[in-house]
Parts: sequence; C-alpha cells; structure tokens
Amino acid sequence: MNTLQAIADLVPPGSRVLDLGCGTGELLQHLIQHKGCTGYGIELNDANVLACARRGVNVIQLNLEDGLSIFADQSFDVVLQLETLQHLRNTEAMLHETVRVGRTGIVSFPNFAHWPNRLQVLAGRMPVTRTLPYEWYDTPNIRVGTFADFEILARKNQLRLLDSFGLQDGRVVRWQPNLMASMAVFKFERG
Repeated sequence: MNTLQAIADLVPPGSRVLDLGCGTGELLQHLIQHKGCTGYGIELNDANVLACARRGVNVIQLNLEDGLSIFADQSFDVVLQLETLQHLRNTEAMLHETVRVGRTGIVSFPNFAHWPNRLQVLAGRMPVTRTLPYEWYDTPNIRVGTFADFEILARKNQLRLLDSFGLQDGRVVRWQPNLMASMAVFKFERG
C-alpha cells in the first residue's frame, strides 16, 4: 500500500471532498476516478493550480490563512489537509473550519517524534529526513508536531478521533505510531 491509497481508504465512496493544499491534485483525481467522489482542491501555488487544471481537477486559488468563509457549513463530507497543517499560522482555527465546512476531517503531517528524528535531536541537530527534508533555516514548516501532540490538540478542541495511524514508507503503522512512523494521519469529526 502506498501513502495515497492509505489516505484514499479513509474517504467513503461518493463523498463530496474539499482538499486543502491539494498540490497537483493527484489525490483528488484518484478519489474522483476510483471512488466516485466530487469536490474541489484549494491551492495557492500557481504551478500547482495549473497542474490541477490539467488533470481536470476543480481547483480554487485561495490562501488558507484567510479561512474558508466562502464555504457554507457542512458543504462537504470530507475535508483533507494532507501535509498542510504544519505550514499554517493558526492551526486551531483551521481545524475548526475543517469541521465547520465538512462532516469529517483528515489531516496528515510529519511526525517529529519518529525515532530517527529523536536520535538526531539527541546528537544536537535538528532532524533532516525524507519526511522533514529541510534544514532548520530553510524549512517551509512553521511548526513541528508529533502524533501524541495532535491527540492532545484534538481533545482540547473537542474533536472526536475516528481513526488514527502512522505511515512509514507507504505502510500503515498502528503499533506505537508516535515512535515508529514518520507521518501521522488522523480522521476526526466535531466532538
């Protein structure tokens, strides 16, 4: 199983999907073609917007920092935020927006507590890995988080976790994902 399929498996067939920070639209295209989903991608980067359009994916160019006020409450079945949350200034506001415009949310982000990262920090260095490929001084990540940190944040914000697991080399990790997985994945709804 690869990462795209692991995330796609969390989305029910026929869902209306909003993909925040959709990149080139690969996942949304997959959901449309293989699961009969409909929806939109939100993307800021010009080249990615063009790539989405070339794939036939409906895309809106929008800065997520401005919120999702253009969408009505419960407009979507699923709102995706895959490797997007760590780039946003107001994480909690975006999580609230996610469960406002969608029935469920799915987030993924690099898990800073993955054991190789811990070893690099122990050696006195900020981690540089395939999942966190940037040096500390040029990273686009505004913040780093861990699997365990998101569980606490979800409770604090009254989000009910429906599923959670880690991903490592495209494989789902359910045993000690905070330690054993480079990517954290959570499916949640308003609590």
